[in-house]
Amino acid sequence: MKCVLIGLLVVLIVLSIPLGGQTVAARQAAFSRLGPEDFEYLGAFRLPAGEERPRTFEYGGGAMTFRPDGDPGGEGDGFSGSLFVMGHNRMPYGELPDGNQVAEITIPRPLIADSVEALPQAEFVQGFHDVAAGFFVGLDEIPRVALQYLDTPATGPLLHLAWGQHFQDDPSLQIASHAWFSPDLSAPAMQGTWFIGEQSFYSVTGYLLSIPQEWADRYTEGRPLGTGRFRDGGWSGMGPSLFAYQPWVDESGTPAPAGTHLPETTLLHYASSTETDAIEHALAGYQHADEWEGAAWIVTSTGKTAVLFAGTKGTGEKYWYGFINPAGPDVPCVEGELVGQYTLCRLADGSPCPAGDLVECSGHTSERGWWSASFEARFILYDPDDLAQVALGQRQPWEPQPYAYLTVDPHLFLNPAGVEVEGLGTGVQRRFRLGEVAYDQANDLLYVLELFADGASPVVHVWRVG
Repeated sequence: MKCVLIGLLVVLIVLSIPLGGQTVAARQAAFSRLGPEDFEYLGAFRLPAGEERPRTFEYGGGAMTFRPDGDPGGEGDGFSGSLFVMGHNRMPYGELPDGNQVAEITIPRPLIADSVEALPQAEFVQGFHDVAAGFFVGLDEIPRVALQYLDTPATGPLLHLAWGQHFQDDPSLQIASHAWFSPDLSAPAMQGTWFIGEQSFYSVTGYLLSIPQEWADRYTEGRPLGTGRFRDGGWSGMGPSLFAYQPWVDESGTPAPAGTHLPETTLLHYASSTETDAIEHALAGYQHADEWEGAAWIVTSTGKTAVLFAGTKGTGEKYWYGFINPAGPDVPCVEGELVGQYTLCRLADGSPCPAGDLVECSGHTSERGWWSASFEARFILYDPDDLAQVALGQRQPWEPQPYAYLTVDPHLFLNPAGVEVEGLGTGVQRRFRLGEVAYDQANDLLYVLELFADGASPVVHVWRVG
C-alpha cells in the first residue's frame, strides 16, 4: 500500500510540472494538435476586377488579412466578415511609386470549380487607397509586405503593416519596417514606422499574424503580434521566422515613437546562409529555393491549434541559383559568373552538386533566381508548445520543426493563362504558387491566396479547419 501511494504521488508530481505557467495536463486538456486531416477544402472565389494599375489586383496579393465585422450583410451565406488585400506592387525607378494600395472586399460563398471563370466574384467594400503614401519611400523593388487586422482594448481596431523589399542592404534603404493604420482606408492616419529589435529586414517583412492573447501573456510579455519572413537563399534564416512584438507603449494604446526599435520575443529563427555555408540549424528538408509567404496562428472551436506557414516548397533532387534549363527540370543551369564564389548548386540533402552541374546552359530564357527541380504548394504546421519553449529560453530558435504538412496543389489552378512563365516557371518547376493567408477564428475558416491564378491576379482559396 505504501508503494502504491508513493507511485501515485510521483505521477501527480509529474503531471503538475508547469509548462510556462500552465501544467502539462491542463495544456493537453485544453488543446490538441491540428492535423492535415482537419482541413476541409471548400472552394475558391475571384477578386473584384480593378481598373488601370495600381488600382488592380494584377501583380498584387502580397498582403491580406481578415476583418470579423466587415461586410455585415454577408452573414447570411455563412461567410461573414471581409478581407483587406493589397493590389499591384510598387515598381522601381519611378514607374509606379503609388503601388501596393489596399482595398477591402466581400467574401462570397466559395465554389469548387474546374475553371477560374466559373468561380464567384467578390465585391469591393472599400476601393483601393494609397494608405502608405509618403511612407517606405524608396522601397519599390519587389516589395515584401504584410497586413494583420487586430482589435484590442488598448488600441481599438487597427491594420498593422510590415514593409520591406527583395534587396535591402543599401544604407539608404535602412528604413523602419512596421506601422499601423485605420481600417477606414480613406483616412488611414498611419502611425510608425518602427524597427523590430535589431532583426534583419529579411526576417520580419513577409507576413503578420495575431497571437492569442492568453498565450502572449504567458510567453511573450503580452506581445500579441507575430511578424516574420522567409527570403530565398536563406538570407532570412533557412526556414520561416517568427517574432512577437507590440507597437504601443501603454494601456491607452499610445504608439511607440517613430523610429523605435521595438522589443521582440523570438519564437522561431533558423540559421542564416549569410552566417554559414552549411545547411545546418535549418528547416528539415530545407532548400534555398523554398518560399514561405503566409502565416496564421490557428485555434479552432474544437480546441485544435497550430502555427501554420503557407508557401511553395522546393522538393527536387537538386536546387541551384541560375535559370531553368531547356533540357529539362532535373538538369541544373547555374549562373556561370558566380561559379566559385559560393555554393550555387546543392543536392536535396544539402551537399554540393557534382562539378559537372556547375555550368551555365545555353538557350536559357528564364529569370535568374533560385530554382529547384520541382516544387509543391504546402502548409506546414508547428506546435505552439515548441515555440513557447523557445520564448522561455528552453530551446534554441532553430530547434522547432513542423510536425506535419499538407500538400495543396490538387486544389490550385496553377497559372492557366500562362502569365510570366519565364519568371514563374511551368509544370513541376512552377514557383510562387501561394501568397498570403488570413484566418477567421470565429468560423474556423482559412483564406489563402493563389498567385497568378486569374490571369495576373490571385484567387482566394478557402478551407474549414478543425
